[in-house]
Amino acid sequence: MRGKRGQPRRRPDVVLGDRGYDHDKYRRLVRGLGVKPLIARRGTEHGSGLGTQRWVVERAFAHLHWFRRLRIRWEIRDDIHEAFLTLGCALICWRRLKSFR
Repeated sequence: MRGKRGQPRRRPDVVLGDRGYDHDKYRRLVRGLGVKPLIARRGTEHGSGLGTQRWVVERAFAHLHWFRRLRIRWEIRDDIHEAFLTLGCALICWRRLKSFR
């Protein structure tokens, strides 16, 4: 069988977005793909609950930006950049596990 290795990709059930994506155009595009958009509305109070889930992703990016080489992508080749990204993730996990002892 031909194709890419690994588990087949699955479409997510929900996409989270901040107020910058609050437009009917984006909501239609996401719904057209069969995904439910959870996008915060402009002009409403904070506290929609989306921040608690998005915080995990933002924190992961902040941890990866500890490594200067990942903060700005200097590598042209994708495989080299992916190798540094994997190394950075491994170091972050190792540091977190080491602090639990």
